[in-house]
Amino acid sequence: MSPKEREPVVKRYAGNPILTRDDVPYPVATVHNAGVVKADGRYIMIFRSHLLNGRSILGMAESADGYKFKVRPEPFMTPSRDGVLGEYEEYGVEDPRICRIDDDFLITYSAYSRHGVRIGLARTRDFGSVERISLITQADLRNVVLFPQKFGGRYVRLDRPHSEISPWSMWISYSPDLVHWGDSKVIVKPAGYHWDEMKIGPGATPFRTESGWLNIYHGVFRTMDGAVYRLGVILHDLHDPSRILGVADEWILQPEDPWEVTGYVHNVVFSCGAVPEEDGTVKIYWGGADKVMCAGTARISDLAAMCLEKSRSPM
Repeated sequence: MSPKEREPVVKRYAGNPILTRDDVPYPVATVHNAGVVKADGRYIMIFRSHLLNGRSILGMAESADGYKFKVRPEPFMTPSRDGVLGEYEEYGVEDPRICRIDDDFLITYSAYSRHGVRIGLARTRDFGSVERISLITQADLRNVVLFPQKFGGRYVRLDRPHSEISPWSMWISYSPDLVHWGDSKVIVKPAGYHWDEMKIGPGATPFRTESGWLNIYHGVFRTMDGAVYRLGVILHDLHDPSRILGVADEWILQPEDPWEVTGYVHNVVFSCGAVPEEDGTVKIYWGGADKVMCAGTARISDLAAMCLEKSRSPM
């Protein structure tokens, strides 16, 4: 089989896009960058939408098969209007990730305000009511994902400071209580003249495999026609997630379909959610051009092999 004919790492769902603004029963301009989790046999999606004033809220949709989603009639989270949260969520709530730990579904999200962007942490058990726990970063950090277990009695997260000093790199931090975080260090940096050379950031909640924790991340490359967002994979050690076993040299997904190439922000595939399945595959969800939601599948073993057999240096 020639390289041109080789099977893609991520097989796009034939019915993409799986969710658009036309599927939402209240006025929005976009549907994108959704966290997804499987609970009690159903897929729960928390997605970001721009309102018609340009600010963002979070909606919710459910599916029996992971592809055909029905949106709930009311938004799931809108910016708080009270106290500190009201001040720091003034401009919108964005880009949720969902992580299940025990009976809690923990949601990290970007809180935008005139002070910049911080990460908020919320919790739900039934996806009916939601409790905001805390703002867990200062400005300007984004793309926070939690590992779905504790290590040495502590919670662990990945994040991405918005900084040109150590350009848009991936960091790891630890917490005893989900609120107070520290022992932070950088673990993966963009690679020069590479598809992710401009900036990288955690994407979907990492999931456990036989080989290690798989982290589907986004990488950005600046071109003469603007930035291109693609997806790649990183493999973390099962017992020490700060130890990187491999960063796949090649991307696993790039903008190709019309709704990924053209939209609110052109040339973007951006993932906040992935669901590993019992058959050895993973459903990957991504926003296309910051306007629609798409889905596809990959073999978990293929993703791990890319990290272990053809890896670039993490630093």
